[in-house]
Amino acid sequence: MKTKILLVDDHKILRDGLCSLAKGYPDMDVVGEAADGRTAIRLVQELSPDVVIMDISMPDLNGIDATRRINSDYPDVKIIALSMHYEKQFVSEIFKAGASGYLIKDSAFDELEHAIRVVMDGKTYMNPQIANLVIESLVSQSAPSSRQPFSLLTERESEVLQLISEGKSTKQIATDLNVSAKTIESHRRQVMGKLNIRNVAQLTKYAIREGLTSV
Repeated sequence: MKTKILLVDDHKILRDGLCSLAKGYPDMDVVGEAADGRTAIRLVQELSPDVVIMDISMPDLNGIDATRRINSDYPDVKIIALSMHYEKQFVSEIFKAGASGYLIKDSAFDELEHAIRVVMDGKTYMNPQIANLVIESLVSQSAPSSRQPFSLLTERESEVLQLISEGKSTKQIATDLNVSAKTIESHRRQVMGKLNIRNVAQLTKYAIREGLTSV
């Protein structure tokens, strides 16, 4: 039986490259592609993949929040983060969200193929380049920084922050999330208060810097 793979990355050239390489493995099949986290969640429901290859910084809904939702609703689906981020906050948060593996984007495809087999065997895979970050975090057991969005903001606040930073209006966000504009305004005020940020321009810079959205 083939392992069904869903590719989630906002760069089509990367998805195309991974699709081409995956064809070299007869026991693997790319069943779908998504350019953002919200589409990924829908395709997981429709296509029932075995493995999701998940980018972290994407428009509309980032990979960490998408991973959290997929893991909650479809716990049998394995998720491997494929990211450009080396920072331990991203590694820590994606594993907390339910990922089973983490690779850096400059990894060879053979390593991704190996990671897929490892997680399908019920184990966790970690790129050697970022393993030291996790070890350092475990040894220090330091409290998360109050400036890290995933530890400070609720899931909905993080989602609203990302959509604001991507230039969506209060009305657009309310429609996307199926809530009232008043609710979105309330979330925006809460986010600004928690982050001690006074305007949307600063919120946008913060979201890009923290990897909540791509530039």
